[in-house]
Amino acid sequence: MKNRLLASGAAVAVAAVALTGCSGDTQASCTNTITKTDAEQVTVWAWYPAFAQVVDLFNETHDDVQICWTNAGQGNDQYSKFSTAIEAGSGAPDVLQLEFEVLSSFAIRDALVDLSEYGANDVRTNYTDGAWEDASSGDAVYAIPVDGGPMGMIYRADIFDEYGIEVPETWDEFADAAQALKDAGAPGVLADFPTNGRAFNQALFAQAGSTPFVYDSANPQEIGIEVNDDGAKEVLAYWQDLVERDLVATDDAFTADYNTNLVNGTYAVYIAAAWGPGYLGGLADADEDAVWRAAPVPQWDTANPVQINWGGSSFGVTSQSDKPELAALVAKEIFGTEEAWEIGVDQAALFPLWTPVLESDEFAQKEYPFFAGQKINEDVFLEAAAGYEGFTFSPFQNYAYDQLTEELYAMVEGQQNADEALDTLQDSLEQYATQQGFELLN
Repeated sequence: MKNRLLASGAAVAVAAVALTGCSGDTQASCTNTITKTDAEQVTVWAWYPAFAQVVDLFNETHDDVQICWTNAGQGNDQYSKFSTAIEAGSGAPDVLQLEFEVLSSFAIRDALVDLSEYGANDVRTNYTDGAWEDASSGDAVYAIPVDGGPMGMIYRADIFDEYGIEVPETWDEFADAAQALKDAGAPGVLADFPTNGRAFNQALFAQAGSTPFVYDSANPQEIGIEVNDDGAKEVLAYWQDLVERDLVATDDAFTADYNTNLVNGTYAVYIAAAWGPGYLGGLADADEDAVWRAAPVPQWDTANPVQINWGGSSFGVTSQSDKPELAALVAKEIFGTEEAWEIGVDQAALFPLWTPVLESDEFAQKEYPFFAGQKINEDVFLEAAAGYEGFTFSPFQNYAYDQLTEELYAMVEGQQNADEALDTLQDSLEQYATQQGFELLN
């Protein structure tokens, strides 16, 4: 059983990337300069924007420990290197940045330390319940939250005004707005429904009550799978209808064309996480006349709103660390000051999960030039963050996302309907889980 479960965890690595530079000698590849050379060093892999300044701040304010930082690649590039180090039994850093959705995939490989044994719960009150839920599995805490992705709706107010479109508050109104925009002869569409949306699509399903996985790392051989529940089917049928009526695009997300369409007016709406404004601001060839505004994500029932999250990351401590207590201190403290978050918010466009900043008046009242001074935190994202209750990911989440993408692509190509897509996904994940040695709970 153990070996088969370990093999399943390897699914988190989507590409074989050779480990270079960092393997077995992470200190030699420090990007930053260590000034207090007598202090113990903790190696860290992370790809946050403006992170060099956060590292320097930590090192300036700590005499007994210094961070040796390496950017080992973003997302799956870093995860592939970490997977290689796990297989090799060496080469991993002490601390690394991990998106919430991959924590279970690495925890099941015994690659992460349970931080509850190193005082993680001492800082529990500094985070929202949803953020802590994302970083935990049962009683185990596998990471310290850093940034999150509460979702909202970013839209082109100039396009809405030109075609007389009202800002939708519900998904029914969203569909009506998409039809109205088409009827008015707009050259673009209201939004995009990317089949490779992965966590984006999963968040949309979750808003309608979908809970696809039941998993607790205390019983790692057991998993509940119900990706074809009523919530997911309701949401996917909704988007299938919009696709068939040519009211939304089906472009792959995060491609060059997608990025161009985001900023040239082809899409009037970007259903986005709180990091979305920073993403938009970094894209080239933006329409200089665009007028951007943010609004809450549409709801299925405005009397019972459900807030959702897309993305977000954390710091975990690897089981290869020979100084887990010191590494846990770094994970807890590196983004544990207002000074660090001044960098994180103002220069890296991160959405903080650390409540001393998240719940501060300064953050709520922050005006964003990209939105002509709109206080998007107060207007949209703070409520979304406060209402988010967390999500349980599977220990083979990347595999599940890959299969979801295949089924959604077949749906938008007209090869199957929404129900068939999700039923096929259910069958494929049950078969995969069984092959990998899991016992199905349902």
